[in-house]
Amino acid sequence: MATPARAQSPAPDPIVRVGGLVNRFGAQVVHDGLELDVRRGEILGVVGGSGTGKSVLMRTILGLQRPSVGDIEVLGIDARSEDPEQRREIERRTGVLFQDGALFSSLTVGENVQVPLKEYHPHLPDSLLYELALLKIKLAGLPADALDKLPAQLSGGMRKRAGLARALALDPPLLFLDEPTAGLDPIGAAAFDRLILTLQQALGLTVFLITHDLDTLYAICDRIAVLADRKVVACAPMHEVERFDHPWVQEYFHGPRARAAQAARGTSEGRR
Repeated sequence: MATPARAQSPAPDPIVRVGGLVNRFGAQVVHDGLELDVRRGEILGVVGGSGTGKSVLMRTILGLQRPSVGDIEVLGIDARSEDPEQRREIERRTGVLFQDGALFSSLTVGENVQVPLKEYHPHLPDSLLYELALLKIKLAGLPADALDKLPAQLSGGMRKRAGLARALALDPPLLFLDEPTAGLDPIGAAAFDRLILTLQQALGLTVFLITHDLDTLYAICDRIAVLADRKVVACAPMHEVERFDHPWVQEYFHGPRARAAQAARGTSEGRR
């Protein structure tokens, strides 16, 4: 997949700020003084080896995991605040797609999408809830008949799209995706990448995307944040990160799998 042309403009103000973050579980320190800004309107790819705490970082930003130390600001709100109204505001303005979709198995896809709508807009009539759920399902690239199906009746790729529809239910400006293409075949993964990029551009989303998929990183990410040594050791556009002198970075972006992915992209682009 060719890297899309992205318009160049001055770096916008961060929509997420993380400073001096420490995450500790007993004697295990996962993050130690981690710093990260997520810029408004960008797709930020987050990568790192196993155990570097990519999902822990996402959960901490979302307030699902309380850090030992550190400052976190999301959409101008202190994410560590104990104020329930501030917590609720962050939850309302962020959408999350967990790796497994996290759909309620006993609810239809439409009912799953309606869950956040009912929580934050309890007085909406059923007819409008139905129309809004249908709109989000179509926005996520699912056919209308998926509305009345249970998650077990969907393929893995369709379940991810259903989870994405629910994440978009409240029109959040900030979207978190945890390994969105994991378990998908290459064609399905490429289609999901295109969907994310299209939605980001059409809706003006900011996207925090955890992935191991090199094709995703090259295809849709504006910047790459690399987690290693308990910190973000690099955060820059792909062409800069590739040159970063760190053992894990060099192995990941220049190892056998990376070279194979690059060769495949070159072959694909040569056929155009």
